[in-house]
Amino acid sequence: MSALGEAVEDLRLVDHHVHGAFDVPLTRPRFEECLNEGSPDPIPDWMTQFDSQLGFAVRRWCAPLLGLPVHAHADDYWARRAELGEQEVNRLLLPAAGVGDWIVDTGHLGGELLGPAGLAAVGGGRAHEIVRLESLACVAAEGTTGAEYADRFRDLLRTAAATAVGVKTVVAYRTGFEIDWSPPSPAEVTAAADRWTGSGEPRLADPVLLRFGIHSAVELGLPIQVHVGFGDRDLDLHKVNPMLLLGLLRQPAVAAVPIMLLHCFPYHREAGYLAQSFDNVYFDVGLAVNHVGARATAVVAESLELAPFAKILYSSDAWGPAELHYLGARLWRRAITTITGAWVAAGDWSASDALRVITMIGRDNAMRVYGLSHTGKGGAWVR
Repeated sequence: MSALGEAVEDLRLVDHHVHGAFDVPLTRPRFEECLNEGSPDPIPDWMTQFDSQLGFAVRRWCAPLLGLPVHAHADDYWARRAELGEQEVNRLLLPAAGVGDWIVDTGHLGGELLGPAGLAAVGGGRAHEIVRLESLACVAAEGTTGAEYADRFRDLLRTAAATAVGVKTVVAYRTGFEIDWSPPSPAEVTAAADRWTGSGEPRLADPVLLRFGIHSAVELGLPIQVHVGFGDRDLDLHKVNPMLLLGLLRQPAVAAVPIMLLHCFPYHREAGYLAQSFDNVYFDVGLAVNHVGARATAVVAESLELAPFAKILYSSDAWGPAELHYLGARLWRRAITTITGAWVAAGDWSASDALRVITMIGRDNAMRVYGLSHTGKGGAWVR
């Protein structure tokens, strides 16, 4: 391994957008469903999700950590995984990711997963919490009138944000980005809250209340994570191009708040343009890296084309199987070393610049944006 590769392996990453790992036993069908981001349906019996870029990456990179040969057959991989059990798989894979700080979104099916404290205890390092705005809105709507909703939401948000390092919105899944991005008036919020609380619909999809949540978060000044691009089929992919966020990004109040564009594939080049054009915009290609597997090097290389390197972050967006937490780091380290190593070999970059940029993307940019301390002891949980 080259000196650059060794340094990248030693780098303790900040995974700036991640979820918990499963803390409950899995069946093989459930595990395979977690290897498919796009569809919530069971995998058809005439195929296996192991036959995908992500499935091949699991067999290539995770199998040796579970005591199997590289490229172990899918049946052998599953048999070994089932033999070990979820807790032992977590113990073998999570620390191997080499993450020093986990920034955890707890807003999606958290009851089956290790929480922030559990993730830090098993995986090592520290955990920090992200508040999901739409989950908070559901709490605010319980037992309130439309006239009470705004004050209750703001109170809940202030309380939650006091011990969090940022907030997140999944407006991409609820309306897409083709909406009016201006702050709604109090009368609009009251009317929208009346409609929602009176409908019995548990899922927030009203653009007025979604906008209200985002602008309420802007007032607090914390980083705002925004799901962009690739996700499951609940979203309309053509409506989540980050260029449709221009109406939000051009507002003076929003310009004072870090906007963190998550995942972004296949719009990662558009995200790079926005990161170059707006001082407060950052992005990653986290979710895509696992799912494109052997093509991760190409996607990571494209993410480095236009944006200033101080505006790019690492994330895995892992949810569920610990394989995803480990693979996010493994594939990113491999990709960034391959890309920058080639540039160094060609004389385009110096080795010292390559390592400095890798450290920025893998750790330091997130430390700065989220206000994390370099001196905290591993294992501590910061909500």
